[in-house]
Amino acid sequence: MTGTDFLVTFTPSGRRGTVAGGRSVLDVARELGADIDSVCGGRSICGRCQVTIGSAPGVPASAELLTPPGPTELDYRGKRPLAADHRLACAAQVRGDVVIDVPPQSQVHRQVVRKRAEVIDIDVDPVVRLYYVEVAPPNLDDASSDLGRILAALEEQWGLGSLTADSAVLPVLQAALRKGDWNVTVAVHDGGVVTGVWPGFRDVALGVAYDVGSTTVAAHLCDLTSGDILASAGAMNPQIRFGEDLMSRVSYVMMNPGGEERLAAAIRQTMDELIGELVEQADVARDDILEVTVVGNPIMHHLVLGIDPTPLGTAPFALAVDGAVRGRVAEIGLDVHPGARLYLLPCIAGHVGADAAGAVLSEGPHRREAVQLLVDVGTNAEIVLGSSGRLLAASSPTGPAFEGAQISSGQRAAPGAIERVRIDRTTLEPRFRVIGSDLWSDDDGFAESIAATGVTGICGSGIIEVVAELYLAGVISQDGIIGGDHERVVADGRTNSYVLKGGSPPVLVTQNDVRAIQLAKAALYAGIKLLMEHLGVDAVDEIRLAGAFGSHIDTKYAMVLGLIPDCDLSQVSAAGNAAGTGSMMALLSWEARREIEQVASEIEKIETATEPEFQDLFVSAMGIPNSTDRFPQLASVVTLPAAQPASARPERRRRRVSQKGSAGD
Repeated sequence: MTGTDFLVTFTPSGRRGTVAGGRSVLDVARELGADIDSVCGGRSICGRCQVTIGSAPGVPASAELLTPPGPTELDYRGKRPLAADHRLACAAQVRGDVVIDVPPQSQVHRQVVRKRAEVIDIDVDPVVRLYYVEVAPPNLDDASSDLGRILAALEEQWGLGSLTADSAVLPVLQAALRKGDWNVTVAVHDGGVVTGVWPGFRDVALGVAYDVGSTTVAAHLCDLTSGDILASAGAMNPQIRFGEDLMSRVSYVMMNPGGEERLAAAIRQTMDELIGELVEQADVARDDILEVTVVGNPIMHHLVLGIDPTPLGTAPFALAVDGAVRGRVAEIGLDVHPGARLYLLPCIAGHVGADAAGAVLSEGPHRREAVQLLVDVGTNAEIVLGSSGRLLAASSPTGPAFEGAQISSGQRAAPGAIERVRIDRTTLEPRFRVIGSDLWSDDDGFAESIAATGVTGICGSGIIEVVAELYLAGVISQDGIIGGDHERVVADGRTNSYVLKGGSPPVLVTQNDVRAIQLAKAALYAGIKLLMEHLGVDAVDEIRLAGAFGSHIDTKYAMVLGLIPDCDLSQVSAAGNAAGTGSMMALLSWEARREIEQVASEIEKIETATEPEFQDLFVSAMGIPNSTDRFPQLASVVTLPAAQPASARPERRRRRVSQKGSAGD
């Protein structure tokens, strides 16, 4: 079909345009700049260009929007199998307005998933245990059922009484008994339910711990007996195509009946795909997985369970359930052992979720005397403050600026993104480092090291550093105004911008970028200060930055910017994927579950949206580092500029730099 133009949209990149029908999806992607991998150059050999048909408002998914599979796809036998409902972008042709979903495995510039498991010391005491038993064979004098005989053997040989059996056990127990010559291994969950039966002796019991974030999903496969981490995997959260941030996804559900089902199906599919990666890495079977734990923010928590999250979008932000949730893994559709059990850590408040509970379990502020500030920096920052005597929690709406959204050259952390920045205090010349290379931009060989990606933009950690560095260099005033007589400070409408990298397209730091970062960091700092006032402390002893983003930002620059309060920098550190570590602790330890359920129920919740002081704290926090709070400990190691608000002088500076040309590389 040719001669007719159609609108083609690619997700998650958002690239779209009108193209002539009859062209292959791969050709269209190349024209529009969408990211699709194809090692073989479109010869239908590599199988890397697999895509699916998506949907959008007014554009329902339909197989008829692409040409039907022809011999090329029907006979495809490449190294990468053509998954169900997937099409080869090099073979499928456009014949209607269509949304094309490009899965992560088909993208050239795959997201860098920084979440990883931290090494932890815990007592391994899993909720599910294996028991080998010798079962008395049946005879005419004993009318007991096979299940009854297994339960009797467990009580006699292991002292386990009052047991019941999961329905998944019933279809397999008779064959297992006879194949094992009446010797079987039995899985018992929480000392009360038989969840698996295998013939003979077996010592393999595995579990998966998930951290379901709004941007990324991390999964860790653990040996429930040894506590060893056998494999780890991560993926982008596919719900991004329904909305970049959490409130966008809630809005999607509000405006689309059944939207929660689509969001739940998307995240569950990714969770199941991660299991496939984990078992392949560890060379084990899905059937070996007997236990699954999950942490996530409240909206992710609810969507994993298939619960409508819309009540969390408006005050009073009511959770459907705040305690720990127990169930069967089959209820969320993951392909593991049929009797596997599911455990979701408790949520703390309407916007402080099971991920915060996991971080508390991992970091243990309730186990120490020092006042600890634990922050998970994300689109909705979760904050926990306190010590063994008292813990408080709140959330703060930082928005997506720290993840590159709302920033002129912003992007997520992926190869090609600027992640580190330094500004010379005298010349104001920048040097930077890009994800995918260990070299700085002024090092020999830098250009060659990034030849495959180039410089594509700037990610969250780079945004933090460049704004802080520009402040320290005097280019940005305390109230956030860009100015200065330098060729890299250029007029940009009625404001100024700083040219971080010239060329086409350039990477600029605009006045709007600085404002977006100020708004985000002020929301976080105001939430922290509000908790400090409620706790009655003027300072904190220790700061831990959790989450994928919090773990990658430089703590010094976070403090220079005013993201966090003044503290001894030696006591400010990254907590890694603390939420995921807490999920693993709950997977491997019954006592850890008891501990976090108790602690979560005692944490005091502070709702920033209803606190009258929040707005005043927010306004003060717009200054860099802050308009009212002093930072003496930071000032002892960093030379901070004198407070010189520049709001009265922008026109003079702008006229001086308006004659300048754009800076080069």
